[in-house]
Amino acid sequence: MRAALIHRWHRRGWGRRRPAGRRLIPAALLAVALTGLAACGTGLPPSPSPAPTAAAKPGHVFVINLENKSFRDVWNDQSDAEYLSQTLRPQGVLLSRYYAIGHASLPNYIAQISGQGPNSATKGDCPVYETFDSSGTASLGQEQGSGCVYPESVQTVAGQLSAAGKTWKGYMEDMGTPCLHPELGADDPNHAAQEGDQYATRHNPFVYFAGITSSPECERNDVGLSSLSGDLKTVATTANLSYISPNLCNDGHDSPCVDGREGGLVSADVWLRKHVPEIMASPAYKQDGMLVITFDEAEGKESADAALPGGAAGGLIGTLVLSPLARAGATSDRLYNHYSLLASIEDVFGLPYLGYAAAPGLNRFGADVFSR
Repeated sequence: MRAALIHRWHRRGWGRRRPAGRRLIPAALLAVALTGLAACGTGLPPSPSPAPTAAAKPGHVFVINLENKSFRDVWNDQSDAEYLSQTLRPQGVLLSRYYAIGHASLPNYIAQISGQGPNSATKGDCPVYETFDSSGTASLGQEQGSGCVYPESVQTVAGQLSAAGKTWKGYMEDMGTPCLHPELGADDPNHAAQEGDQYATRHNPFVYFAGITSSPECERNDVGLSSLSGDLKTVATTANLSYISPNLCNDGHDSPCVDGREGGLVSADVWLRKHVPEIMASPAYKQDGMLVITFDEAEGKESADAALPGGAAGGLIGTLVLSPLARAGATSDRLYNHYSLLASIEDVFGLPYLGYAAAPGLNRFGADVFSR
């Protein structure tokens, strides 16, 4: 039937130039007719267009760090973080044996982006913004010595992403000036919250690496939280890695807060209610996003009951992973720490492991987290 129709189409001159006023049959109309005839010949409706292929792995990672809360305080039915523990929890995978690597805040942030372990200066949260005094490099790329600002030779996941042609952004709440940090050797004026300014330098790990602060990328990519909403509007403007630090009240650190709010998990939960839906509604998250909500360390000096490469001395914190690709409502009891998070981000983007992220036996997100 199809062949006969084509024969008649040519024989009758359809498709040849006609004098004005004579009606033509467009080729597109003929194609529709042929499709319908083919379906009649088989007794089946025309085949639908193929469905779009789902992402095989995340392409946009969002990390939110909250502060100083133990697993037992967050992930229970009486938690002050009701939105996090009750509303978001069923939508993602709870990593119930996820540990911080040490105390205080700064070593954990540095671990997440570089794989470097704590030193005597970072354990004290670097009240003086001093240069790292290096005495060499040990196994797993660990810089030996003490100090705050690591030399340019120490790599970060930010530098890895840039070198691989991918993008990163740090979003720091209340940081009015991009890439804000003290002068080398100066006291850190952002060590405690102030009225109208609750930015904490030590919660912005990017400014502790000379390889970042010496680059124009620092001012372009290490910016205030107010830039996030605009960047989320399209996939093209959303960074492959978005690293988000709320201010000292909204991350749960202070309680009460300098502005009179309650602070702790109550204020952190209010902040999450505002910003997490915005991230999860973004085109990039819907396409291939992964949102990790974690804590820098557990409250107090609780002892770790787990042996993990790189350490678990910061205590049990737990972490929630949300993603269209994740096993919603699941719980994983695999052992993880902040080095595991770095290694998992590097896995996502096909990057080499840095520092303790390369440690043998370190778990990385796998089938316990992802549904395919």
